[in-house]
Amino acid sequence: MCDELTAADTDRHLAALSRREFGAGVAAAAAVIALPLPANAFAVSGREVVIKAPDGECDAYFVAPASGKHPAVLVWPDIMGLRPAFREMADRLAASGYAVLTVNPFYRSAKAPYHAPGDVPDSAKIREQAFEWRKLITADAAVRDATTFIAFIDAQKEVDTKRGIGTTGYCMGGPLTMRTAAAVPGRVRAGASFHGGGLATDAPDSPHLLVPKMKASYLFAVAENDDQRNPAEKEKVREAYAAAKLPAEIEVYAGAQHGWCPPDSRAYNQPQAERAWERLLVLLKGAL
Repeated sequence: MCDELTAADTDRHLAALSRREFGAGVAAAAAVIALPLPANAFAVSGREVVIKAPDGECDAYFVAPASGKHPAVLVWPDIMGLRPAFREMADRLAASGYAVLTVNPFYRSAKAPYHAPGDVPDSAKIREQAFEWRKLITADAAVRDATTFIAFIDAQKEVDTKRGIGTTGYCMGGPLTMRTAAAVPGRVRAGASFHGGGLATDAPDSPHLLVPKMKASYLFAVAENDDQRNPAEKEKVREAYAAAKLPAEIEVYAGAQHGWCPPDSRAYNQPQAERAWERLLVLLKGAL
């Protein structure tokens, strides 16, 4: 991950994002995003929620089809956190028949949105702020969060608790999905990491070392430039899932740069983002 959950090479991974790329993400966060809906889309109903966690109150967004019970998905956003783009992505996933909880991973430090309209998005202050906030999401903190969020999901009337839960994560959220799957293996049956950083490190608590505790099928969508910086990471992940005899689809997306999936990202690559989304739907349908 992008904090104490992983080794220092993950910090270098995120530091490789240019100031301009990071700033553009902040500036775009308030934009209205229009994503295509699936054929025969469910009508959905969303609400802002507050989850009482061991470390404080977490603000989050919950959305599900307007009627019936459905399998659930826990979403861990990237370093830009809970924002309109991720609410739109949650709505889209709900329209495909899932109850979706998207959390503010930085709730220990701030409520979303984090930045005022007048803030300068390309400032060193904003970058440093986000990197400091992520340090609080330690390995133990991630487990506490995951356990709390899954319990919240299971308490919602829209959730079919007889079916497994999925979890998706972007950038720093990628390894958080792995910690979630290992922390609550009896519930989490599918996980997906999109341009995740710090999935396999030399640290004793590296996420890939948790694979034997999991029961989840996985999708790892890897950015081309991330793979160029650390080509061995995906192989360590591949070996871990093969040893555990768990299915894992691991692919480097050609031409896709770090951050290519959220539609408000400077690196957004629509064709590859749509392909990654389709692979996610295949995973969830098969595993949940």
